[in-house]
Amino acid sequence: MRGFVRVAGLIVALVLALACGRPEVAPRAASSGTSSSGTSSPGTSAAPAPADDFVSSRTYPTVAAPVRLRIPAMRVRSRIINLGLRSDGAVQVPGSTAVAGWYDQGPRPGQPGPAVILGHVDSTHGPGIFFDLYRVRAGTLIEVDRADGSTASFRVTKVSKVAKTRFPTDLVYAPTLDPTLRLVTCGGSFDPARGSYRDNIIAFAEAA
Repeated sequence: MRGFVRVAGLIVALVLALACGRPEVAPRAASSGTSSSGTSSPGTSAAPAPADDFVSSRTYPTVAAPVRLRIPAMRVRSRIINLGLRSDGAVQVPGSTAVAGWYDQGPRPGQPGPAVILGHVDSTHGPGIFFDLYRVRAGTLIEVDRADGSTASFRVTKVSKVAKTRFPTDLVYAPTLDPTLRLVTCGGSFDPARGSYRDNIIAFAEAA
């Protein structure tokens, strides 16, 4: 599986299209280095490896990819599509307001670390899949079905509304020792001039 973040310090804009606007967020790299060791002749010491030889890597227990999202309290039952990066470095968004998308360059749901799932709040045609995300309370069950038939279960710990200009990048993307989940959509008041919402709604969840 690909690493959590491809380049340290990479700035990624989670673009929620249609009525969602463009929340500015950046997954931050957290990596652990690996070094190679060698042998040396008696009376000599091995020269330190050049800085270019540093290798950043991250491995996770193998789990199947997510295929379906279920949130009974929100009456959400949706297939999950994969979201990568666009050519401009922005994260892709679901093409439909009726489906959720998983940022597939991060951990899979059930692996250590924050799995991030995006969804639209609404569009000109009506409510989106995460229309009621701001109403979710702590303890709400979230289930992610995976391709091998297994399910990763999470419980919401909190829901936050934050200005898009102050998106809490570290809280959303920072590595965690245990499996966690973040659901992200738009919310708050609507800015007619920009055609987007001013805030993001973020639901934080931990493995149940």
